[in-house]
Amino acid sequence: MKKKLLGMAVALVALSSAVQAQDKKVTIGVSIPAADHGWTSGVVYHAERVAKLLMQEHPGLNVIVKTSPDAATQANAVQDLETQGIDALVILPSDPDPLVNAIKEVKSNGKFVALVDRAPSVNDDSVRDLYVAGNNPALGEVAGKYIAETTPEAEVVVIRGLPIPIDQQRQDGFDKGIAGSKVKILDRQFGNWNRDDAFKVMQDYLTKYPKIDVVWCQDDDMAVGVLQAIEQAKRTDIKYVIGGAGSKDMIKKVMDGAEMIPVDVLYPPAMVATAMQLTAANFYDQVPVRGTYILDATLVTKDNAEGFYFPDSPF
Repeated sequence: MKKKLLGMAVALVALSSAVQAQDKKVTIGVSIPAADHGWTSGVVYHAERVAKLLMQEHPGLNVIVKTSPDAATQANAVQDLETQGIDALVILPSDPDPLVNAIKEVKSNGKFVALVDRAPSVNDDSVRDLYVAGNNPALGEVAGKYIAETTPEAEVVVIRGLPIPIDQQRQDGFDKGIAGSKVKILDRQFGNWNRDDAFKVMQDYLTKYPKIDVVWCQDDDMAVGVLQAIEQAKRTDIKYVIGGAGSKDMIKKVMDGAEMIPVDVLYPPAMVATAMQLTAANFYDQVPVRGTYILDATLVTKDNAEGFYFPDSPF
């Protein structure tokens, strides 16, 4: 009987400790870009969705999500989060290098810092505890290899994103993917990860080049503008377009066997949710989460597209 009572007491103490752990007061600040294009709208959606889920799971947790349209505004947002007494910062920088000092200040004050997607030139323990990102070099390399293998002598136009480090990583990966092939790059211009800007760049390409085989535009949102420009110009020489990220619209086209969108390359906006969940685990589950987590750049084809299709997502 004594052993049974002792066992019950131990179980009650363990349960009480677990409840107290869940009631532990923790504030996580989440700083992300405003929804200025499709991918960032996905980031905002997943950040807000998971903030609610985490606060339901952990009664003592408060998650504050702030969106910012540019680096200067985001630096101010980070400072504002600090004044609210955050224990951790999860940040996806709009432009990483201008935000290094703001991030380092949070880290130097002993707060847990999770950096997402866009790393500054210096990406080490002085900046963050945790780094979660898609595989930018692989996103470019997977697209490049697909073009080199599918249309080995293709004449290709490239629409880049923004002039920041991850764009260069994607470009370097793409060049590696087509290395040794007879793929010819006709032109590279920035489309700012914006469908309207990509539409204008594609219009320029269509005027300048009477023959284009393939368009690589690095981003699904830009691919929308590219397809509109091609359709408007009634060009039939272009074999296909490759974007990236895994938007529901592009995944659906791949699923349906659309000739102009035969594949897509994953770069999920939900990575911010992964960083938030790992950050919460650091406080509530007391598991080792410090380090680097790089997500796969999966080639989405008609055979596997259904597994990546989320119709309720805004992107």
